[in-house]
Amino acid sequence: MKSLEELREIRERMRAEIGLDKDRFNKTRVVVGMATCGLASGAKPVFDALSNMVNEKGLTNVSVVPTGCIGLCQYEPIVEVIEPGKDKVTYIKMTPEKVLEIVDQHLVRGNIVRKYTISEMVG
Repeated sequence: MKSLEELREIRERMRAEIGLDKDRFNKTRVVVGMATCGLASGAKPVFDALSNMVNEKGLTNVSVVPTGCIGLCQYEPIVEVIEPGKDKVTYIKMTPEKVLEIVDQHLVRGNIVRKYTISEMVG
């Protein structure tokens, strides 16, 4: 790195790679708990299935991002869908098979799949 401009270019490239681009507040974020509890419960295949399906469907308005512990270890793997201007939706005990339904119904069609939400499964 030899200049301030080069540093700015690196910063912008890295922001885009980790989902901190300028449009992040206009995108739907799909957050997957990837702490030890999530990984032990199968979060990696869930994350991979989500990422693959979002790419296959060409959902450019959706970012799939990992996070640490969400704090509800007994319900892992957990997927949270955060859409601009809407309440967060928390899906629990996710599997790659359930991901197909979440992507098709919720992310593509806008219909929450209530049978997998924490409020339906626990409440």
